[in-house]
Amino acid sequence: MKILLVLGLSSCFLFGACTKETEAVAISNPKPLPPLEVAPATGDLTYLALGDSYTIGQSVVPEKNFPNQLASNIKSDSINISVKIVAQTGWTTDALINTIKATTLAPKYDFVTLLIGVNNQYRGYNINTYRKEFVELLQTSIKYAGGNVSRVFVLSIPDYSVTPFAGNDVSTTTRIATEVDTYNQINKEEALKLKVNYLDITPVSREAKARPNLIAADGLHPSAEMYKEWVKLLQLQVIASFK
Repeated sequence: MKILLVLGLSSCFLFGACTKETEAVAISNPKPLPPLEVAPATGDLTYLALGDSYTIGQSVVPEKNFPNQLASNIKSDSINISVKIVAQTGWTTDALINTIKATTLAPKYDFVTLLIGVNNQYRGYNINTYRKEFVELLQTSIKYAGGNVSRVFVLSIPDYSVTPFAGNDVSTTTRIATEVDTYNQINKEEALKLKVNYLDITPVSREAKARPNLIAADGLHPSAEMYKEWVKLLQLQVIASFK
């Protein structure tokens, strides 16, 4: 099928869930928006989005998180995008792995996104554990994309050192930025090894230092406007994968 684009604050609130109650699968369907024009095609596409608060869209309405904005941009009168989101604020790589194992998912999706790791960094988890579990999640993503690596899209971890939550202490913000870079070096290395798509959205997240409208009202998470910037880049990769 060809598609052508025309075009809290405690540590629990921060990245989330410190209790089992928050570890739930969140499933969202995109609210229809004026579609972009696409080449003639018919049928439905299925999209699996795996991640944490950055995927579920903490502090924005569901239709404005990046998976649903992406689906809205790609869909047309003849192509419907069905979105399933497995993500929750606070999830680390192990929480995501365990939830996927406990969740009944379709055997195959047309494309899959993966964005995970900020909570590993925030909680000071072992970096080698992140690499191992991230690779497992990559392999899981590829499996759910039917073994098609061109339909798997890894997004880098945003840099929250530029948010109001991080504060103004230079040593703290420098540490956060450095650690996020280290985590992103790992997820990029492993993504490229398995030949999946990689999208570096970290530079966009750092623009929030001069563009406060890119941060949600909670002072930490991306706003709908920042997600829009991510989607402008991501949709190009996704559409190209269907050509």
